[in-house]
Amino acid sequence: MRLKLKQPNTTVHSDLVAALGWNVWNELFTCSDDKSIYRWNMLGEPESKICQLETYFTDLHWYPVSSKKNQSGGTDVYAVACTDGSVKIMTRAGRLEKSVEAHKGACIALKWSYDGTALATAGEDGFVKIWSRNGMLRSTLSQSDSPVYCVVWSYDCDQLCYCTGSNISMKSLATSSKALTWKAHDGVVLKVDWSPINHYIVSGGEDCKYKVWDNFGRLIYQSNIFDYAVTSVAWSPSGELFAVGTFNTVQLCDRMGWAHSKSHLADCGSVLALSWTVDSTQLAGAGGNGALVVGQVVDMSYEDGKVQVVVEDDHRIVVNDIVNENSEELSDFRDRIVKVSLSFGYLIVCTATQCQVFNTGNLSTPHIFDLKDSVTLILQAERHFMLVDSSSGVHLYTYDGRQICNPKFAGLRTELLNSDTISLSNDVIAILDLQLGAATVRFFDTAQGRPLGEPYTHSMDITQVALSQAGTLQERHVIFVDRNRDLYLMPVLRRGGGGGGGGIAVVVVV
Repeated sequence: MRLKLKQPNTTVHSDLVAALGWNVWNELFTCSDDKSIYRWNMLGEPESKICQLETYFTDLHWYPVSSKKNQSGGTDVYAVACTDGSVKIMTRAGRLEKSVEAHKGACIALKWSYDGTALATAGEDGFVKIWSRNGMLRSTLSQSDSPVYCVVWSYDCDQLCYCTGSNISMKSLATSSKALTWKAHDGVVLKVDWSPINHYIVSGGEDCKYKVWDNFGRLIYQSNIFDYAVTSVAWSPSGELFAVGTFNTVQLCDRMGWAHSKSHLADCGSVLALSWTVDSTQLAGAGGNGALVVGQVVDMSYEDGKVQVVVEDDHRIVVNDIVNENSEELSDFRDRIVKVSLSFGYLIVCTATQCQVFNTGNLSTPHIFDLKDSVTLILQAERHFMLVDSSSGVHLYTYDGRQICNPKFAGLRTELLNSDTISLSNDVIAILDLQLGAATVRFFDTAQGRPLGEPYTHSMDITQVALSQAGTLQERHVIFVDRNRDLYLMPVLRRGGGGGGGGIAVVVVV
């Protein structure tokens, strides 16, 4: 796996690009020290100048929404932080909706909460503040003697993580709570990002290192020293990868911090900001000399029995038959490849607008159907497969491309679903309910998507859930790991109460 980067030939900004962000239409917005905001397409081509303001920008973040349909209903806005201390809420067309005097000195960073109900800002004055969607001040979370350079939300929107000096702090929104603070780097911490999927924190600083932490502040990984300061870090929405930016360099890493690839750029300057598309396939970087960098994740490899599949680029897949030692190329895709899955003798390829289902024994006649939104997850079982997207949720299909059901429940957050929180078998779907503190597992039948018995509630948060694949429904088992790293196994149809009851076997994971 590697990151294939390119630098557009057209340069529209005359000064450094301070921040950038993708929206759900896969449009990229950039803001620069030339006081302009531009819109770009996915190919890295400038489309139009959105607006020109009389201030300098420091950060930009799009209002979080789960679908294009929701965003067209009046929430197609983004917030920008400015050096005059103000926060401006702008529409997609460039109209100023609201301007708030947020900080004394520059407002350095801002971030919308995942549910869109609050906006966190951090400033040169050392304050971290929380605002409503309409720009009303709700609370001042913390105050420090030095500037706060970055702020991010937890997945449940109940905590904030921010950096000041060489320290990283985590603080709950509860007024009586005390912040968890630790020394993270030997120099100033410039950027932090917190994945809502795996709950790991990645940080970069002036000590020319990036580090990965768990949500208790324990060190998971520490990089070697770069030649220059690490100026940007960003988790992919899937939580499987993150990118690191430094002077003329972008590095792609797995969730534990190990590098997949390191790309050197010709003349970009320090990469001051990074942003991923919602499907985690494309990355954009903001250059210190006004340049823009666009990258695609390629060379992903999948194996199943005697077949190996390699995604060569965003429109081409190579299928290798390991036994017969021959290869076949698949390139007849209407648009770029977003997700690929290979299992049970079937290859599922999802592009931005289509899904193609190939039988690995006959690749010439795939089943094809259209998609409403970008797919964020594919799961396969022996009889059927599942697609998850941000707008319409969870969909179950046969390998002929026929939709079976669309299981759902109140409070389902599809943007947080991943292979650890949802599992599929021939007759059961298990989904971890993240609205109830991540301690409840809901079960659905695959025939009609109806609830299968009562939800199971554990005594503490569950981090991973999976279903057995062999046998009948009566023999189906669910297995899960909780926050203490204890592993539990129980039958789906004969579930007991929470904790350790109901005949549940307990194994300690070492």
